[in-house]
Amino acid sequence: MKNVAIAISFFLFFLTSLNAQKSYHKEFFNNKALKSEGWIENNKKTAYWIFYYPNGTIKKEGHFKNDKPIKYWYFYHDNGNKESEGHFIDGKKNKWWLFYDPMEKVNHKCQLKNNIKNGYCLMYKNKKLVSAKKFNNGKQTKEWTDFTSFKRDNNLSDLK
Repeated sequence: MKNVAIAISFFLFFLTSLNAQKSYHKEFFNNKALKSEGWIENNKKTAYWIFYYPNGTIKKEGHFKNDKPIKYWYFYHDNGNKESEGHFIDGKKNKWWLFYDPMEKVNHKCQLKNNIKNGYCLMYKNKKLVSAKKFNNGKQTKEWTDFTSFKRDNNLSDLK
């Protein structure tokens, strides 16, 4: 009887460990084009994932942990040009995010906290800083259109 209990325990442990193993997953559009690919562990997205547009270009790519985006992510337009990039913490946009114009030049970069603008947004035109805005929990609190007044009003170490 003791041997049967040990065998059953071993079998149940084996089944549980099979379900918990990490596996590579691919999902496809109806047209058979690759829609997404990445790692699954315990039925949740984990590690690195890539998502595609139906035309085959990359839509977004980055890391997951427990089905939530984490770390640094890249987002692209359907023509392959960069759209934005930035940090996720526990599934939410945080820290600095860069946003690109159609020519892949930085259009603006903003500090975000929990998906909301919180800190500075720096606006660019042809790679030149043209204005800066400050946000507090998504609400604009100040705007500068020249670098001299921006420097005077701010501690530039906040831009790190």
